[in-house]
Amino acid sequence: MAALRYAGLEDTDSEEELPPGWEERSTRGGWIYYANHLEEKTQWEHPKSGKRKRVAGGLPYGWEQETDENGQVYFVDHINKRTTYLDPRLAFTVEENPVKPAARQRYDGNSTAMEILQGRDLSGKVVIITGANSGIGFETAKSLALHGAHVILACRNASRGNDAVQRILEEWHKAKVEAMTLDLASLQSVKHFAEAFKSKNIPLHILICNAATFGAPWSLTEDNLESTFQVNHLGHFYLVQLLEEVLLRSSPARVVVVSSESHRFTEIKDSSGKLDFHLLSPSKKEYWAMLAYNRSKLCNILFSNELNRRLSPHGVTSNSVHPGNMMYSSIHRSWWLYTLLFTLARPFTKSM
Repeated sequence: MAALRYAGLEDTDSEEELPPGWEERSTRGGWIYYANHLEEKTQWEHPKSGKRKRVAGGLPYGWEQETDENGQVYFVDHINKRTTYLDPRLAFTVEENPVKPAARQRYDGNSTAMEILQGRDLSGKVVIITGANSGIGFETAKSLALHGAHVILACRNASRGNDAVQRILEEWHKAKVEAMTLDLASLQSVKHFAEAFKSKNIPLHILICNAATFGAPWSLTEDNLESTFQVNHLGHFYLVQLLEEVLLRSSPARVVVVSSESHRFTEIKDSSGKLDFHLLSPSKKEYWAMLAYNRSKLCNILFSNELNRRLSPHGVTSNSVHPGNMMYSSIHRSWWLYTLLFTLARPFTKSM
């Protein structure tokens, strides 16, 4: 009986029987979900019992798991030369533990965005992500879109933004994704983006300030400001100010600012303890790429903290996050030395 209970076969009453039009499927990670072909929707809970389940054990000998062009998992039986979308382990499922463990226990350095969002229904939520055509921004955009959110990829390069949209649509053709042009190195572009978004007359529930430049040589933007400071901080600061009214109107809403632990290795005050504006946008002679990056990340955190203090009483929260040490993305592309460093460290870092 214990074996039958572990396999999920002990109960034979109608509670586990699926209603007409429903189908039981499994994800690549082995979690069971249910597809309603009549209403064209999916859900994690069994439509009758409300239970969540996962498959038990590995695939039988000779079986292999694959994914088709639409992102749907299917199974290949190499021994009998056949293919099916039905997981051969579905007869051996176990109920998900109803007691949710603490977040520190549930997620670690190996967790993916898709795993963290598992079971979330973000239908009706509108999200803007800056720098969403590659790296962390793209994975965030894809994960949110595949969970039902309407995601806007705010990208400097329109062509790359559109390519990223197509990559997401290839995984799920019903995903609500679009690309809009946003160049944080131009305050005029930031203003145009905000105006274009407002003209859509839609809410904004999540604004993720993700775009950043790292290790870039000294240069001035069209606004006559040092580029690392403007792209990483000031452009996002201005964007949030322009969209603040929409965020408040859409509450509960949130702003997420991607910062870095490297904010700890710098200072933006002078010898008397006052804010030194020359450190924020230094001259070429006083510029060091790593320090400029660290200062911009410190500004991110200070801004996020103050934003949360001012807006959280009105339903808009703000958090700054550290994405992980030496996360391998394209952020190192500005200088060959950083590219070499990231390449050497790649086997020991978390990938996308």
